[in-house]
Amino acid sequence: MELPADFKSRMKDLLGNDFESFIKSYGRAVFKGLRVNTLKITADEFNRISPFPLRPVPWEKCGFYVTDESPGKTILHAAGLYYVQEPSAMCAAPELDVHGGERVLDLCSAPGGKGTQLAQYMDGDGLLFLNEINLSRAKILSSNVERLGIKNAVVTCAPPEKLAACFESYFDKILVDAPCSGEGMFKKESSAVPEWSVQAVLSCARRQSAILDSAYKMLAVGGRIVYSTCTFAPEEDELQIASFLQNHACILIKSDKLYPHEIDGEGHFFAVMEKIEGERSNLPLLKSFADKKIISVYRQWESYNLNIKFENLHVFGQTLYSLPDAMPDISVMALRAGVRLGEYTGNRFEPSHSLALCLTAEQADRVEVDEATALKYLRGLTFACDESVRGWKLVTYKNYPLGWCKASDGVAKNKLPKGVRI
Repeated sequence: MELPADFKSRMKDLLGNDFESFIKSYGRAVFKGLRVNTLKITADEFNRISPFPLRPVPWEKCGFYVTDESPGKTILHAAGLYYVQEPSAMCAAPELDVHGGERVLDLCSAPGGKGTQLAQYMDGDGLLFLNEINLSRAKILSSNVERLGIKNAVVTCAPPEKLAACFESYFDKILVDAPCSGEGMFKKESSAVPEWSVQAVLSCARRQSAILDSAYKMLAVGGRIVYSTCTFAPEEDELQIASFLQNHACILIKSDKLYPHEIDGEGHFFAVMEKIEGERSNLPLLKSFADKKIISVYRQWESYNLNIKFENLHVFGQTLYSLPDAMPDISVMALRAGVRLGEYTGNRFEPSHSLALCLTAEQADRVEVDEATALKYLRGLTFACDESVRGWKLVTYKNYPLGWCKASDGVAKNKLPKGVRI
């Protein structure tokens, strides 16, 4: 790989005697990793059924190195049991120290690695906002939230400054995984190399400063911000934080930079800061709109098919949601809020894929399938089942949900959305 001359000159000035080791790291293979989704399975249990060998990532207890070329093309991935994530990118989210019951924001969230990591720590308790300014990327983020079965997330698509106008002093914890020049991704994404320049670094730094200003406005007093990048440029890392601390009532708790010649990973920076002045505000709660007819049809379907009762029901058009507790009334675009239960159509209820993937095997009537049938199902095909099996059934593999089917006369009709088939 031919690295930009200006980049190498800057890194030599930055690293001194470590520069040669740094450059040699680009001759190593890219490190691949996954993070076990503890909302569905423990790390120990996943280790037992994993289709490939695992080696622990030191800074994330549910993170593992893998050598498989396509870890995102397995049945267990489709079931949401893990998220494919570059190992060093797992280092920032644990530093936010989130807990259940808190209000948490991942401000630049797509495609969702760090945000879904935060969701695991919250374990369904509290309110998690995942924001992405780009709509197409926000849709990818939303699909990852769905696959991992996250129930307490709200996926929004808004500029940081618009969010800041809505959520002043509201959040307990904010993660800012800022858009950056991507120096830590040169090996993983070679397209980032020709896009790099000193001017790009400075442009990113200006944008990051504005994003941090918005994050500060949304943070409650005593709250914590974790700022992270996948770049080594001081203007985007240490100097960015120094400037922020000069102009905002925050203190630095911790910072660290992972270099690829020192760890098994591509590189990352993070800084942890705490807000020491201000207040903590509340927002009016969203008034639930529950169409009685739609709710009645859903409750009847739920009583026949589920062993769990969803609450905080809200109807938008013909779509029924189970909203997170304490859902505020917001004026920004939301692609997802809580669990999309399904659609009311033709005087009947049809469950959504989102509902299927947030259930456990014990919470619904189901059909357990073997590996061959699971692969067939994930390709969108029908499959044979016992003639006694009728109606909506959850399709499970190794007792983990993959989606819905509708069975009759010994045939299970596939209800897997086209967009999630493999």
